[in-house]
Amino acid sequence: MGKSDFRSSHKARLSRTVFTFALITLLAGCANVGKMQTGSIARDGKAVSEMNASELSMAERKYASAYKANPKDKAVGINFATLLRMTGRDDQALAVMQQVAIHHPTDRDVLASYGKAQAAAGQFENALQTVQRAQTPDQPDWKLLSAEGAILDQLGRSKESRQMYRKALDINPNEPSILSNLGMSYVLSGDLRTAETYLKKAVAMPGADSRVRQNLALVVGLQGRFEEAEHIAKAELSKDQAEANVAYLRSMLAQQNAWAKLNDKKS
Repeated sequence: MGKSDFRSSHKARLSRTVFTFALITLLAGCANVGKMQTGSIARDGKAVSEMNASELSMAERKYASAYKANPKDKAVGINFATLLRMTGRDDQALAVMQQVAIHHPTDRDVLASYGKAQAAAGQFENALQTVQRAQTPDQPDWKLLSAEGAILDQLGRSKESRQMYRKALDINPNEPSILSNLGMSYVLSGDLRTAETYLKKAVAMPGADSRVRQNLALVVGLQGRFEEAEHIAKAELSKDQAEANVAYLRSMLAQQNAWAKLNDKKS
């Protein structure tokens, strides 16, 4: 295998390794999953990203019942779809948002969530069209710009995606979710050093949540700095959450033998 072929193969393996992990935060800009705009998921206002498995399951059952009673309700549909995505049921989340979109065909929040569901289900071209339809050029929404960038990244159109992120930052400078998306864009193209620069900036911003820190942990780990990566992954979390995050971090790095290869490079 020639040097250029090796680099292309390595880049493809790296992109596959981080794809699932990156997509979580890449799509977070599209309506801000962590802090629901359509109402609190939990009575205490706890963000979805902070819920444990039991809390997610309880919230999902609650919204499943509410959705069954009134599938036309915008807030219920969006929240239910969000919970389904958080528990890995992307196809069902898409089906829910398809129904909600039928009843609210021009609503920006609905279209944004519908685009997220399409992207999570792998329908990137459709998702791009949906998110672009939700946008209003005279009053652009930074969350939709960031979401458009995320989808363009998954289509391999990194130059365009970064233009979208920078437009979003023009509207909302130093927003951690945009900086994180921009950082993960560089991860997907194999530029880990640039990715780390943006992710460190994102983590330092007020409002940065656990997903941003976990993305930084992944990028640090992919560069072979495992102890530092685990320290980042455990920060500001309960013992159970920290252990789960470290286990997930190790599983991501183990894909395509990344952990072993990077360990060999260290020694």
